[in-house]
Amino acid sequence: MSVHTAGASRADLVADTALALLAERGMRGLTHRAVDEAAGLPQGSTSNLARTRQALLELAVRRLAEREARVLGLHEMPDPRAGAGPLVDAMAVAAHRALTRNRALTLARYELALEATRRPELRAYFDAAGARFREQLTALVTGLGSGDPERHALSLIAWADGLMFSCVAGSFSTRVPGLAEVRADLRELLAGMLGTEKPW
Repeated sequence: MSVHTAGASRADLVADTALALLAERGMRGLTHRAVDEAAGLPQGSTSNLARTRQALLELAVRRLAEREARVLGLHEMPDPRAGAGPLVDAMAVAAHRALTRNRALTLARYELALEATRRPELRAYFDAAGARFREQLTALVTGLGSGDPERHALSLIAWADGLMFSCVAGSFSTRVPGLAEVRADLRELLAGMLGTEKPW
């Protein structure tokens, strides 16, 4: 199990270890004791930070949102006034990162998303953590001239989620598409949404 801990606080170490366990062992493999052992912490350390399973899951979701923001490069997204081409390139790179170097993090996200369907309190927390992504994507497609930005943002999220799930856990899990393929898909999708024949 690989957990990046350089300069991390104990809370981050616990959350990163929880995410690694989710990717490696699934939801059943995530326990307070397992986190302590995998992180090399004294027994009871995780319980001191997150006394309940719900608190541990919330800690993992919060850390997931922080790490995915870096993976997806939200701070790197170009101004939509520069045109759709640069945005397509940035989004393709972000999706490809999630499928390759950050595959375990993507797996952990799906474990948490499925668990949230069974825990209303976690669902609310999970959705709130993801609101930042939805809001930024809606703003980006608005800036590109979308006539229905909320629906188009949902379509883009559904495409990205479908691609990532298929490639990390579904029928295409043994083959990750190349960056050029991801970029081509995005070009076609955005061209259809924006009603332009130019694929950038």
